[in-house]
Amino acid sequence: MSEFAGQRVVIAGGTSGVGLATGIEYVRAGCTDLVLIGRDEERGKRAVELVLEEAPSARVEFVSADLNDPDGALEAAATAHRVLGGIDVLVCSTVAPYQPTLLHEIPLEQLRDILTQQALGPLLTVRAVLPFMRRQGSGAIVTIASDAAKVPTPGETGIGAAMAAIVTFSQTLAVEAKRDGIRVNVLTPSLIVDTASYDRAMSQEFSKKIFDKITRAASLGLTEPSDLAHAALYLTSPRSRRVTGQVLSVNGGISVV
Repeated sequence: MSEFAGQRVVIAGGTSGVGLATGIEYVRAGCTDLVLIGRDEERGKRAVELVLEEAPSARVEFVSADLNDPDGALEAAATAHRVLGGIDVLVCSTVAPYQPTLLHEIPLEQLRDILTQQALGPLLTVRAVLPFMRRQGSGAIVTIASDAAKVPTPGETGIGAAMAAIVTFSQTLAVEAKRDGIRVNVLTPSLIVDTASYDRAMSQEFSKKIFDKITRAASLGLTEPSDLAHAALYLTSPRSRRVTGQVLSVNGGISVV
């Protein structure tokens, strides 16, 4: 496949889980210019090695950054743009540790942190990359949020609010950015197996009870990182050139909202 030949792709949160799976799928689809952004240098180095196993001739770079910090997001975007010579595709797959908890058990200051740590990274990263895409008059952005933005679930007040912020931000930007040739869409999974988030959710009695019930509704099977990767590729490819401002659930049938 060469669908993404010549496309310059940046993946925020690209060193593990969904982000890493997405990077691998991009090089399989012909992308030869890829930047993975993350915090951990060792994890970033390993992620680059795993991607290069799929495409040894590709240019794959790791950029270390704290994307929850405005300066960190700006510097990461500028570095990625300099390395690649432009940015055609941005996928935001940043995530912070979170344990489903009932609201009355969440300290006020922790609720603040949940909102900022979960929602701020994608917002800042998109804002930092946007000027580069506007100057070139094109671009495709996918943010990854969660069905918690759409389906009220006990224990997900904080994460639901943060995910709803990402969704509304992305849809509003889609309306603003279409005149610059930029498309913006959102993926909202529920449980994603083979991720640290899944392990945390299933390690605590309260959240495991809730998610065991949710799992039984996933008649098509629980979402895997590659499922989201394939959806991201579609939403950033020419096949979806008329698609923007959409929120696509990838959840195995858990909900149809």
